[in-house]
Amino acid sequence: MYTTADAPGMGVVNVASVRQLSPFRYPGGKTWLVPRIRQWLGALSERPNEFIEPFAGGGIVGLTVAFEQLARTVTMVELDEQVGAVWQTILGEDNEWLANRVASFDLTLESVKAELAGPPKNLKEKAFQTLLKNRVYHGGILAAGSGLLKYGENGKGIRSRWYPNTLKKRILGIASIRDRIRFIKGDGLQVIRQNAHRRDGVFFIDPPYTASEKKAGTRLYTHSQLDHEELFRITAGLVGDFLMTYDNDEKVLQLAHRHGFDTQTVSMMNTHHAEMTELLMGRDLEWARRGESGNVPVLSGPHQLPLALSM
Repeated sequence: MYTTADAPGMGVVNVASVRQLSPFRYPGGKTWLVPRIRQWLGALSERPNEFIEPFAGGGIVGLTVAFEQLARTVTMVELDEQVGAVWQTILGEDNEWLANRVASFDLTLESVKAELAGPPKNLKEKAFQTLLKNRVYHGGILAAGSGLLKYGENGKGIRSRWYPNTLKKRILGIASIRDRIRFIKGDGLQVIRQNAHRRDGVFFIDPPYTASEKKAGTRLYTHSQLDHEELFRITAGLVGDFLMTYDNDEKVLQLAHRHGFDTQTVSMMNTHHAEMTELLMGRDLEWARRGESGNVPVLSGPHQLPLALSM
């Protein structure tokens, strides 16, 4: 097994340099990993028929793969009711309603409290309430116990993360390629089991739960319990290729080595300009070690992302 603090070619990725596609401001988001995803998929012998993301969350990885057509189709899976409502609405018939609702909402403390005072009447209203909470709650955290921003950025309070026109563009941008994306509201583990035999599919596995002592998942996510041993066991039996990411933790390393996974730590720069490391695991991460530069170029030509979506 090969584990190093930073192999050649794995330079630090600043998340501010990666195009933003997701409507979510998501805790534990994987924007920093996007250049590595391009490296991984580009190193495969052929373009995958299906890219499966069993724990989609904010969906930045799956969205990037869909926009850049790095796989023929993308399957995003999410168990959380609120997050799932957003993806179902954007990829369904009510995406324009949601985009216009976001753009026309007059956000004040009073209007937010009024909007969130009662339960949503239907799926599209749940989607709007979810996006609203994601943008006005501390850290975008949707789990029970989270609350409204008080000061936010530059004293803007709850308006600090509310960019209605940008959110509208992102929603409509995703809707414009919805024929490339399939969404499943369900159990990611079950979807992995059902597709374990697939030779034409690859898996990006990033559970919003932790096997380490940090236990951040309990605070950040509604569904924070997962059988990590079972996840590693199922993943070890996959026929298709996979990339898994977790906290860089000794317990996780032990699980990885026990199941014969190749491992690699990578550095990332968060939005507060603090350097952090996470652990990548896969069947063979040689592609990660032989890169000449940590700066992977954005694809050009027909795969290039619309500029409006990078705002």
